[in-house]
Amino acid sequence: MARNKQRDRAAAAPLSETVDGGLAELVPDRERPRAWTLLVDGAPQSHVDLDDPAYLSFEYQRRLGHAVDLAAPPNRPLQAVHLGGGALTLARYVAATRPRSTQQVVELDEPLVRFVRRELPLDPGARVRVRSADARAGLAKVQDGWADLIIADVFGGARTPAHLTSTEFLAEVRRALRPGGLYAANLADGPPLAHLRGQIATAAAVFPELALTADPTVLRGRRFGNAVLLASDRELPVAELTRRVATDPHPGRVEHGRALADFAGGAAPVTDASAKPSPAPPASVFR
Repeated sequence: MARNKQRDRAAAAPLSETVDGGLAELVPDRERPRAWTLLVDGAPQSHVDLDDPAYLSFEYQRRLGHAVDLAAPPNRPLQAVHLGGGALTLARYVAATRPRSTQQVVELDEPLVRFVRRELPLDPGARVRVRSADARAGLAKVQDGWADLIIADVFGGARTPAHLTSTEFLAEVRRALRPGGLYAANLADGPPLAHLRGQIATAAAVFPELALTADPTVLRGRRFGNAVLLASDRELPVAELTRRVATDPHPGRVEHGRALADFAGGAAPVTDASAKPSPAPPASVFR
């Protein structure tokens, strides 16, 4: 208890440590006493409020939170897989909003995991297992049909690795999902949105039901930003997703069905043979 009080008093001081991905920094949130933003080499990765793990600050994390909320009826525990750990924000969110959930987190950067777990400890009651491994290799170890929800939020050097963008990767995702399970991916792109269109085509080659949510300016190709893609073998709750996204602090737009297919514009699905990392964000994004 004394250690927690000491940490609260020292919250104004950023924390930093060298990890595999570069310099990891935990910067205190001046408006929330025990909240922190994780940056790696200057790129914001996650925001965590230890007092309120159900609070999601980042725009894209709120949209991934909607996916958690809509993956099953309220309060029902989930079996969830998180590809990419960051500050374990979404794992904390699942544990807080769906007690008794069982979660697996796959994060390649083991020193980052140690740093985050030391400075921002998980609730001891949360059933979260963190494995240090490549996301695709870790996914391959998930049993067939085990997961209700798989969230992919993997970036190295602010880019999604190529081997996590292909139909072969998404076939592994579908294998690990139970029938009716939900896949949610954080994607990043800017004009001319070739990567985003290709990822929609890739998901459509594996899953029958898709929806995409993003800031309208991103969808219009006016700026670099994040989009969250949802995919499933069941009908998605698009009306409820649209309502939630529209009432966010930074309202977004949802595309699905014919409109989403038109947005993809005839892009070809990505395979392992043709896969490339997502584009690097312009330097101005993090200023």
